[in-house]
Amino acid sequence: MNFKLILNIAVHLLRARLKQTVVAAVGVTFGIAMFIALNGFMNGLNDLLDGLMLNRTAHVRLYNEIKPTADQPILLSEKYKNSTNFISSVKPKDRGKAIYNSQAIIDYLKKDKRIIDVAPKINVPVFFNSGTIEISGVIDGIDVVPEEKLFKVSDYIIEGKVADLVQNNSIIIGKGLADKMLLAKGDVIKVTSAKGNLASLKIIGISQSGIAEFDNTMSYTSLATAQKLLGESTNYVTDIQVKLYAMKSAPAVAKEFQNKFDLDAIDYQTANSQFETGSSVRSIISYAVGIVLLIVAGFGIYNILNMMIFEKMDSIAILKATGFSGNDVKWIFISLALIIGIVGGIFGLIFGYIFSSIIDSIPFETASLPTIKTYPINYNPMFYVIGIVFALITTTIAGLFPALKASKVDPVEIIRGK
Repeated sequence: MNFKLILNIAVHLLRARLKQTVVAAVGVTFGIAMFIALNGFMNGLNDLLDGLMLNRTAHVRLYNEIKPTADQPILLSEKYKNSTNFISSVKPKDRGKAIYNSQAIIDYLKKDKRIIDVAPKINVPVFFNSGTIEISGVIDGIDVVPEEKLFKVSDYIIEGKVADLVQNNSIIIGKGLADKMLLAKGDVIKVTSAKGNLASLKIIGISQSGIAEFDNTMSYTSLATAQKLLGESTNYVTDIQVKLYAMKSAPAVAKEFQNKFDLDAIDYQTANSQFETGSSVRSIISYAVGIVLLIVAGFGIYNILNMMIFEKMDSIAILKATGFSGNDVKWIFISLALIIGIVGGIFGLIFGYIFSSIIDSIPFETASLPTIKTYPINYNPMFYVIGIVFALITTTIAGLFPALKASKVDPVEIIRGK
């Protein structure tokens, strides 16, 4: 088999039907370009949502959950109820939210090589007071340096600096809360804790995540200020947040720490299972649409090669009469399909990148997401690899059936028919 000669014949046949060849190549180009652009946009959107939600969530969170005591009285059967007294209205286990020996646990975790860093936190339910108006909310007392390192709090600060929280009696409030209470940076807000403690905190910043639930209720202050607001000691902590180098190991690590420290533990996958399901569904849809586009392009190539075989029956007969085998003829038409797939695929990669760049430069400005300036795009090289590989597979399969048909042409019948 002379591959160079076969390739020359394939190129000659393509030139003979140049318009149809260009149409087939454009179909492949369009399919790959849309596959890349669509997947880049959908995965960019997933990354954006991950940044808003998952990146603000600890991979493993250690805390004390309010729950019933494990030692419950035995429930009595019906026949003993009239003659025996039994306990009812069992109260929750007498254990507060504070993590006992929290500093020793934090020191231990920081030595674990699987862990990026540890950020302690105090979750404080409060009432924000404005005259006679009270708005319920939550203040997160944070250790500023590790919190900023792990969760990039500053990315959501539209006024002020998160580092200023080290000042005593300072607070960063959400944009929704600031709008409701007509507050601005530099104002003083009064806060009442669940225990009735009252504090006046200076607003040193405004945050906006784009998630209304957070912006209307969440605020930040330092650990020291939160401890003082609750009237607790300097070792009082309600949450220990852990981020891992290997995110996927979070469920196993959470179980390990739960058993080791006798604390409740939850991993980010469990805490955000519904959110991750939505991201997976969007990815599946984008892949499905892109693959359908490539399959449609494959049908176009099949039809064009089929018509080419019908029109070139005499040429195929002459090739066979001059010594070309059925296998040689088959490879001629497979080469036709591969040339269309390679050329269309290369241009598809180029235009896919161009379309992605255009989408990435389109302004996207909304008050709810002030940190986002353009539509999100993910330039993952894997999209380009999948696109070109699937294009070659599709075009090869599309050309295989016409090629098999051409290889079975009987030159004697064709010439006799002429």
